[in-house]
Amino acid sequence: MSLPWIMLALAITAEIIATSALKLSDGFTRPWPSVFVVCGYAVSFYLLSQVLKSLEVGIVYAVWSGVGLAAIALIGVIWFGETVSLIKLAGLLAILAGVLLLNMAGNSH
Repeated sequence: MSLPWIMLALAITAEIIATSALKLSDGFTRPWPSVFVVCGYAVSFYLLSQVLKSLEVGIVYAVWSGVGLAAIALIGVIWFGETVSLIKLAGLLAILAGVLLLNMAGNSH
């Protein structure tokens, strides 16, 4: 795995932490989760800016948003008690399939 992909994985991790903390911040009324939100998104966007120096924006954004979305949906179900349905699962699978197809298309030229 090359450095840009490692940095993208770290950007995704920071985004997942920030989004989870956003739920816990209770509308920015709880200080520590709010700090994690701001710092997590700052780290994520900084890393994304570095990754975009060497990878295509369409691929980077698709992977970042798709993997982040799937992870947050899973965290929502496991930790926040959110509901899961076949329609939600189908939507997540469609998004992940789109990310995979974009990634394959980006590697085909």
